[in-house]
Amino acid sequence: MYMGRRPLDSQVGRCRCRPEVKGYAMVADIRLEARYRRTDMQDPVLLSTSGDVDRLVDALLTGPALHDAAHILSRARSRVSAEFPDHGLYVGVSRNANAGALALTAPEVGHVASAGNPGSGSGVAYHVAGHWTEFPDDSEIPIVLVREALKEFLHSGGSVPDCIEWKPFEIADEGVEDDPWGSTTGR
Repeated sequence: MYMGRRPLDSQVGRCRCRPEVKGYAMVADIRLEARYRRTDMQDPVLLSTSGDVDRLVDALLTGPALHDAAHILSRARSRVSAEFPDHGLYVGVSRNANAGALALTAPEVGHVASAGNPGSGSGVAYHVAGHWTEFPDDSEIPIVLVREALKEFLHSGGSVPDCIEWKPFEIADEGVEDDPWGSTTGR
């Protein structure tokens, strides 16, 4: 994991991380991994600034057909194992409606989606690298809120964004274990 160093503003000469390091504190990697094109599946695009988030949303709005959604992971969050993160955030954008939708799976909230206005859309679907990705009905929100939520997800280290309303949704059982976090005992 990448660990950067930055000087402490108010505590020069003191360190919260290791006593042998004076004047610096360790900063965890808060970058986001974005996968939205076929080339990104093994080598994700890394987002570290609000400008990077804006460029991602712009790429989804103007890029090739069937590339209007992204799968986002926060490097700051824990992982169930080396290969499996404890969360997943999907973002999709509508090129015609100046809107988009978010769907988040995380242990602290379960499955939640952005809460759009009732009647704002049914059969909401976008495409990550050409793969159909369905979002709950009435989950589209203005694109400005999509951008704001992604920036909050980045800058908070992967916390659930508070700038939008969320609503729970169910995932259809397709023979997958009920507990994606692996906390079920006796197996």
